[in-house]
Amino acid sequence: MNKRAAHSRVSEPLQIYITADERRMLDSLAAETGLSRAEILRRGLRTFAAERAGEGGPMQELLLSLRAAKWPTDIASDHDEHLARAYTDRHKR
Repeated sequence: MNKRAAHSRVSEPLQIYITADERRMLDSLAAETGLSRAEILRRGLRTFAAERAGEGGPMQELLLSLRAAKWPTDIASDHDEHLARAYTDRHKR
């Protein structure tokens, strides 16, 4: 996206207060990525909103797949035994 297109979608200035460490982190990210500080903050906001909405990061997808799986009722207390069986059971391949 060119600078003109990026600038045209910004409609409201916003003043925020951040710590010195946060400013150093923001400046470092801007230098490493070539993105503006504002764009980094916008992307962070969108990422945070997506996480809150439960939208798809890889960890969210993993957790959802684990939730759908059938687990033994003693998985927490006997996890070592279940893992040993899973590694040695050749029938599930």
